[in-house]
Amino acid sequence: MNTVRLYLRSMGILLKSQLQYPLSFLLQTMAQLIMEGGEMLAVVLLVDRFDHLNQWSAGDLYFFFGLMSVTFYITECFGRGITGSFPSMVRTGQLDTLLIRPRGILTQVLCSAVDPRRITCIAVGIVSLTLGSRMSRVDWTAANILLLAESIFCGFWLILGLFLIEAILCIHSVKSVEIANALTYGGRSACQYPVDAFPRSLRTLFTVIAPFALVMHVPASRILGKPIFGWPDWAAWLSPLSSFVLFAIMVFLFAKAMRFYRSTGS
Repeated sequence: MNTVRLYLRSMGILLKSQLQYPLSFLLQTMAQLIMEGGEMLAVVLLVDRFDHLNQWSAGDLYFFFGLMSVTFYITECFGRGITGSFPSMVRTGQLDTLLIRPRGILTQVLCSAVDPRRITCIAVGIVSLTLGSRMSRVDWTAANILLLAESIFCGFWLILGLFLIEAILCIHSVKSVEIANALTYGGRSACQYPVDAFPRSLRTLFTVIAPFALVMHVPASRILGKPIFGWPDWAAWLSPLSSFVLFAIMVFLFAKAMRFYRSTGS
């Protein structure tokens, strides 16, 4: 509980510091809105050109896009310390100062950065999610609301775990390793669309290795009334829990990698 209070206090301080320059913050936030709006425009053009994608209607595609956008950018907003700060900490030797403090390294890294500019990306995702649910006539029962909340919550830990891959590789290589982005940002771009629209190799990648399909697509398909893979309804409640397995593995590997950390100096 004390760790949670520390994290929330750090987030508050970081938010206040970024709002000290309101014009800069506003312009950068608008830039994020334009970029995410451009990605949603790609979905709009796809829907305009094709009536459906496999079994998925236009509303379904908006729903998948919105779910991914909301989940990914919530994670990037509050987990920015791993992707934004950690590589520079290793490169400059700043990580040395964290090692002598009485808190875990991962906790301190998460408390080191926040990116509130992503709020506009989250807003675009909410708009797409709302539009998709209306077009697909989603019946928002209590079960569907809980399932959506579970998917977003578990998706947060999934993406945070995938972010840790870059941190682990960075410890060994000093510099940020872009190949890790194939699973994080590449996964975000690919899994904005239903996974069953991709070849078998990509379906395997995003189901077994980076299980976006298990955490987001299976619950989303259940909410839309079109269960993916032919799985039963109860699978939609269990499959998102795979995110905790991946996150636990990544935390373990991160702790192992820290044993090999050697200061780069500054």
